[in-house]
Amino acid sequence: MLKGSCLCGDVRFVVHTAAKGASMCHCPQCRKQSGGIWSSAYVPEADLEISGPVHWHESSATAKRGSCPRCASFLFWKAHDEDTISFALGAIDGPTGLRLEKHIFVAGKGDYYDIADGVVQHD
Repeated sequence: MLKGSCLCGDVRFVVHTAAKGASMCHCPQCRKQSGGIWSSAYVPEADLEISGPVHWHESSATAKRGSCPRCASFLFWKAHDEDTISFALGAIDGPTGLRLEKHIFVAGKGDYYDIADGVVQHD
């Protein structure tokens, strides 16, 4: 079981099952919202318990993003047509026990860094 929270602690979450798909997203939306690369994993939505206020923002026609309304920590990403939800790995309290599986949307990555860790990359 993984536990996490936002920076101020108003939003907390518990992951009740094994997380999958640990990835780093390099898309322009994640870069702008996080200030860099957004690292996440996903679980079935029913296996993620969220407590506290979450501000949901419709970030596109296909997905929404969840953040803390007080400290603005970007915590969740949810596709409208999927029953899974992604959560920020950086918000986990303590070790995750996960290993990075892939880099996604690398075609949109910033020009100020290279991806040189040998992990699979998807445009």
